[in-house]
Amino acid sequence: MNTGRTLGYLASALAFATFSSPVLADGMLTIKSENDLFASGDDGHYTNGLEINWSFTPDERHWTRRLADAVPGWSGTELDGVAYRAGQQIYTPNDIDRSDLVENDRPYAGLLYAGVSLFDDRQYSGWRQADDLHFDAGIVGPASGGKAIQKNFHHLIGSDEPNGWSNQIHNEPVLNLTYKRSWWLQDSLGNLDVEYGPNAGFALGNLYTYAASGVGLRIGDNLQNSAGMPAVAPAQSGRSHFTPGQGFNWYAFASLEGRFMAHNLLLDGNTFEDSHSVDRRQWVGDALAGIALTWDSWQLTYTSVWRTDEFEAQDENDQFGSLTLSLWL
Repeated sequence: MNTGRTLGYLASALAFATFSSPVLADGMLTIKSENDLFASGDDGHYTNGLEINWSFTPDERHWTRRLADAVPGWSGTELDGVAYRAGQQIYTPNDIDRSDLVENDRPYAGLLYAGVSLFDDRQYSGWRQADDLHFDAGIVGPASGGKAIQKNFHHLIGSDEPNGWSNQIHNEPVLNLTYKRSWWLQDSLGNLDVEYGPNAGFALGNLYTYAASGVGLRIGDNLQNSAGMPAVAPAQSGRSHFTPGQGFNWYAFASLEGRFMAHNLLLDGNTFEDSHSVDRRQWVGDALAGIALTWDSWQLTYTSVWRTDEFEAQDENDQFGSLTLSLWL
């Protein structure tokens, strides 16, 4: 499969969905970059991710409201937001200088995907409930372009060349569904607003299958003008909504999450053919903390993530960071 053609198809699909929307003039563009260099300074495991996101409130006749009506427990009339997403992620072993198969470290893998997200946020007395539903399609393997992106970028910055991409996971189309529900209790601490509460969710598909639960905290100015916090892979991006035109605002956030991983293609290897794989750990935990700064139509968010071992032979925990820039258009 031609990598450039695949990238072109996904980009064209996202562009068509975005620019055919009648609400283009009232939407938010988000660019998110996830990289281990933002937190630990290393270059391995989840080494890079880039996502472009266009989110908006759908009009009454938008096709996503019909989609919501078709999903059990969802209602098109109560849909608060929609996002179109497209991105690429790159995974490597820690020692990228080796050209032979590093059997006891995670496989080389690239992931290229596009998806649509539905959001439903319901306000009650003193608390709110937020639901996220994500549909994703893409491809893992050489067609994702992971090898070309990493090699060209490392050549550009003069970094070590990754030599083991000949051992990467083979081409395999992926389909995934992800759901998350959060319960946010609303309170105050002096002059600051506070939201905190539990969440639970799951993913089903040949990329990831897992069950998850956790707890989150947000504290800052005027939290009623914003919603949610950034999510990091394997979770899909949650609703990073904020109301524009409010001057300067900020909030800090933190969360803990545990996942029971029943399947992870990026560690388990290809579904229907032999490829490099490692012994996946079923229980994985994340600790996440960060800050969001908002000025009128702009928001900049930094997130630091600490993750427990994902496979048996892993010799140290992973740390990586995420930078997210959002702009209302």
